[in-house]
Amino acid sequence: MTAPGTRVGASAGDTDDDLDVEEALALVREPRESRDPREFAEGANGGQTPPPAAPGEHAHGGRSAHRHRATPWPQAREIAARAARSGARRAPVSVSLADALGLALASPLDALTDLPSFDTSAMDGWAVAGPGPWDVREEGVLAGHAQPEPLTDGEAVRIATGARIPADTTAVLRSEHGRTDTQGRLHPTREVVHGQDIRPRGQECRSGDQLLSVGTLVTPAVLGLAAAAGYDTVPVVPRPRAEVLILGDELLTEGLPSEGRIRDALGPMLPPWLRALGAEVTAVRRLGDDAKALYKAITSSGADLVITTGGTASGPVDHVHSTLERIGAELLVDGVKVRPGHPMLLARTQQNQHLVGLPGNPLAAVSGLLTLAEPLLRTLAAHPAPEPYALPLAEAVHGHPYDTRLVPVVLRGDAAVPLHYNGPAMLRGIAAADALAVVPPGGAQRGEETELLDLPWAAAGIEVCFT
Repeated sequence: MTAPGTRVGASAGDTDDDLDVEEALALVREPRESRDPREFAEGANGGQTPPPAAPGEHAHGGRSAHRHRATPWPQAREIAARAARSGARRAPVSVSLADALGLALASPLDALTDLPSFDTSAMDGWAVAGPGPWDVREEGVLAGHAQPEPLTDGEAVRIATGARIPADTTAVLRSEHGRTDTQGRLHPTREVVHGQDIRPRGQECRSGDQLLSVGTLVTPAVLGLAAAAGYDTVPVVPRPRAEVLILGDELLTEGLPSEGRIRDALGPMLPPWLRALGAEVTAVRRLGDDAKALYKAITSSGADLVITTGGTASGPVDHVHSTLERIGAELLVDGVKVRPGHPMLLARTQQNQHLVGLPGNPLAAVSGLLTLAEPLLRTLAAHPAPEPYALPLAEAVHGHPYDTRLVPVVLRGDAAVPLHYNGPAMLRGIAAADALAVVPPGGAQRGEETELLDLPWAAAGIEVCFT
């Protein structure tokens, strides 16, 4: 549930009462003995409270029966966004215009010249001097040619759009607004206003004017403006580098599930999704349930963000927590009050590197991706937070007693229609979805406005956001 003073969908820097990061980190450092027993790790029972452990037994496959205190969902997103502080960002780079799409400007874009850099014709027609009628020169003026000879009063010359205006021109007469008589003299068919259809030098900007500010997202229009202003390269914040580590001996990479093994859904899904969030995926490694291989992969990675899949709970082959402890990582988020995806985590493994541990269930992994990886990647790439919005639900959605729920929806008109097949292990709902509805603890009624998280391809189109 959104904390008091927090706007719906707020992220880092968007609250009236900003989260104290040290206070938030204290939540995950708190002794397990003092933590709320209602806040349990998500398991195969779909989020139902597990039975108490028998005397002498450990809950959740061997970990301490003391439950850890999960972070509320809005605060987890804030922590993730703030974790990528300036020291974690790579130095700006200068890239060609062809490689800049989707990146953020690392410095202001200042005009290198006046735009336009000379007086130009805004229309096809005639450049005329003085009152008409006018004698028309034989040779016209075309775009891309050198400065034409000046005009004298009573003289006109054919001119093309974008061509340089001859000195002493009064106006440009559009082709459809002029006629020639039998002597070849040009007459206007409507009043000629001084300066009409002339784009004067510097009309759009003067050399040195700031065209765009730091942090502006490079869109196709920004590329056009940069080119017009004389740029061949632009300074940008580089794409964050992400590496994906697929864990689990039970995963198959091809064929039908058989003999207790299942197909790996996250290996094909996560890399393009991370690219859609602005990351450069440098590697996808399949490690199985090998603690030594996991340790080596994390400690040898040069990525800004390491993503692991599965292994974040406390089963006999769940090695993520123990590996993070071994390398001395700082746990920033250890469990989130959200369904699906409760056992997700965020850790700082180095000053300039973070790890997001995703649950192994596919929809739970999507929840972790949007809760922790998206805000962190957004900050690393210097992208602005999306404008929050909400729509009424077309039907009621059951809620978890204590946790936020993320439910796939399709957008129909002015309403969000919840989709079925939204269990932690299911992808059928999210595959058809436009967004995820953020359902507060206790659920939401039909017609109740609910915050929405857009899926990255829903607004931009696959061809744009996956490049």
